[in-house]
Amino acid sequence: MYASILAGGSGTRLWPLSTKQLPKQFLPLASHKSLAQETVERLAAIAPLSQTYFVTFGQYENLVKEQIPDISAENILCEPKGMGTAASIGLAAVCIAAQNPHAVMGSFHADHVITKSETFISALKFAEQVAQEGYLVTLGIEPTYPETGYGYIHAGNMVMEHSQNLRAYQIKRFVEKPDRQTAEKYLLTGEYAWNSGIFVWRVDRILEEIRQHVPQVAAVLDKIAEGIRQNRTKEAIQEAWSGLTENITIDTGVMEKAQKAAIIPVDIGWNDIGSWASVASLHSANDEANRSQLTKDGKIIHIDTQETFIYSNTSRIIATAGVHDLVIVDTPDSLLICHKDQTQLVKQITEQI
Repeated sequence: MYASILAGGSGTRLWPLSTKQLPKQFLPLASHKSLAQETVERLAAIAPLSQTYFVTFGQYENLVKEQIPDISAENILCEPKGMGTAASIGLAAVCIAAQNPHAVMGSFHADHVITKSETFISALKFAEQVAQEGYLVTLGIEPTYPETGYGYIHAGNMVMEHSQNLRAYQIKRFVEKPDRQTAEKYLLTGEYAWNSGIFVWRVDRILEEIRQHVPQVAAVLDKIAEGIRQNRTKEAIQEAWSGLTENITIDTGVMEKAQKAAIIPVDIGWNDIGSWASVASLHSANDEANRSQLTKDGKIIHIDTQETFIYSNTSRIIATAGVHDLVIVDTPDSLLICHKDQTQLVKQITEQI
């Protein structure tokens, strides 16, 4: 399998640690390795590094080279500006198609955590089989609670079954983030999964669907494909990208319109690290339900403190007394103190800054 890793996000919801200069995909949030490094390692069982492409921005090119030193410079694709995942994924697809026009590719985000790697790889191998039949395949996350912050996918009739209790279903529809009452109904039916943004398909099929449903993107990709044939890929990307005038996601631009799309519901220990509350959930709790991650020789003192998460990459002592339900993030430049149920407000802080 070929792999496309999307690594262009700015991760503003994880300020003050994640910044535009050093966004979350290049940070160690789940272990001592960055999320991008963990993504590459996870995929190594199915996609060799020679067949792995990073789609990012020019300002992060050196970060990719530093963290993934063995990747070829030609496999780092730099978008001049973000114009949606339809263009990002299409860019990787035309580069892969230039090598193998019928290859199967997977599209992954560089900033997700997946703890059940063996199940994940098994699901990808099954997805590859389904993709060979011409389906656009997505891995759907089996919901465990009525989350209102994710999109949902409604599964229809089964189209293929795998020996390891994996099944692929026709996609009935994509649903935007529901209210809690609707999310509870989805959970009860057992027919809905969270939209993970993980996709598997043949490159010829996804380029065919892009051509049909988002011709503006296809026209840009055609120019880049011509540049690849002329051995001037980077120049062609820079020149053609101005033809994109609308930000289009692969979900709304292609997947919601495709007739032959399938979903494989999975439990892979998935976490999209969308907030500090998500980061906190990655770490074990003590008897008072406090959690922490220290990347330097700092120290934490808790007195009468419960349900609090502390992340620090400084050497300071952080002491709490008589508080609960907080997120505290200490960096050399900034300090964040936030109620753990309001971590989505962090994005508003970055907007004001």
